[in-house]
Amino acid sequence: MTEQGVFTNTEMERVVYGEPCAETLRAEAERLGAERVFLLVSRSLNQNTEVIAGVRDALGGRYAGEYDGMPPHTPRDKAIEAAAAAREVNADLLVTIGGGSVTDAGKMMQLCLRHDITEMDQLDPFRMTVAEDGTRHRPQFEGPQVRQITVPTTLSGGEFNQSAGCTDPRIKVKQPYSHRLMMPRAVVLDPAITVHTPLWLWLSTGVRALDHAVESLCSHEATAHSDASAMHALRLLTQGLPRSAEAPEDLQARLNCQTGVWLSMGHNQTGVPLGASHGIGHVLGGSCGVPHGHTSCVMLPYVLSYNKQVNAGRQALVSEAMGRPGEDAAQVVGDFIAGLGMPRTLREVGVERAQFDLIATNSMHDRCIHTNPRPIKSTGDVMEILEMAG
Repeated sequence: MTEQGVFTNTEMERVVYGEPCAETLRAEAERLGAERVFLLVSRSLNQNTEVIAGVRDALGGRYAGEYDGMPPHTPRDKAIEAAAAAREVNADLLVTIGGGSVTDAGKMMQLCLRHDITEMDQLDPFRMTVAEDGTRHRPQFEGPQVRQITVPTTLSGGEFNQSAGCTDPRIKVKQPYSHRLMMPRAVVLDPAITVHTPLWLWLSTGVRALDHAVESLCSHEATAHSDASAMHALRLLTQGLPRSAEAPEDLQARLNCQTGVWLSMGHNQTGVPLGASHGIGHVLGGSCGVPHGHTSCVMLPYVLSYNKQVNAGRQALVSEAMGRPGEDAAQVVGDFIAGLGMPRTLREVGVERAQFDLIATNSMHDRCIHTNPRPIKSTGDVMEILEMAG
């Protein structure tokens, strides 16, 4: 039988890259006929740079208001608070400028605006759930009407999918939400504003992008299309991230990293599932407060080692794309992460062995655990990986 699959075109209309974000956002607002543009932005960008002021000036009379208080991992209560601020000014377009938590918050704001959500419990019917055996429930609901444009300042890649991770702060669990209209209508990749991103954050989220590409390439369900995107993503990131570390002002290197992120997310359109580095990483973020990029830094090499017995041939493609053909992929990836000065163990990011049971239990309710190339059937299997990464 020939290879079979489905390629899904998303609700994203365009990606504008290499252009100044302020002028681009003004043009996009005009294109979309938006008159009440609400900004959800990074507080550090807003308070310590002129970037957001420049966007406000460019929007002129279309500017309606802003919110800059979104914490890491997008807590439910703060997403609802931001949506209330947008509702108050009758926003007809959301613009997010910041890292992955800000991007996801914009998606959650769209959901809150559409369904008039004002309390945390009201989000429960909309979240996707995964049972310990991998059974998934994805609720159906009306999609957003007020949509989003995203200007990312990190390399996590959430701007290129229709899902959001949002943490319930009462139980410290990051939960997924998804609708095809939660996908941003447009993404603006402006490398010039990313020079304000702390270098550790830029590099660590770059490893997160590397993780997207690696787990896509290593999937048993990889396709020719996803392979092509992932391989070139790895080439761009392998070249661009070290160059960004050496010369933070090199805008072409930064744009290459952003393009690598874009390519690394190609698995979303081909339906290629990711694996345990993402599955455990989601829990490390929501339950343990580990920064998004650091979760990949401390998990990806060990997940590769765990999976090697079932996908060594696929892992060889990783080493090839990263310029070290014939070498062990876990070693190649681990060396690359260390070379960027990123943490390599759970201990280095403040996770103790006493937390492993909770992490393993919560991980079994993440979809990516159940699509790992080497089947993970119990918390004991997750514990094996955690012990390696400890």
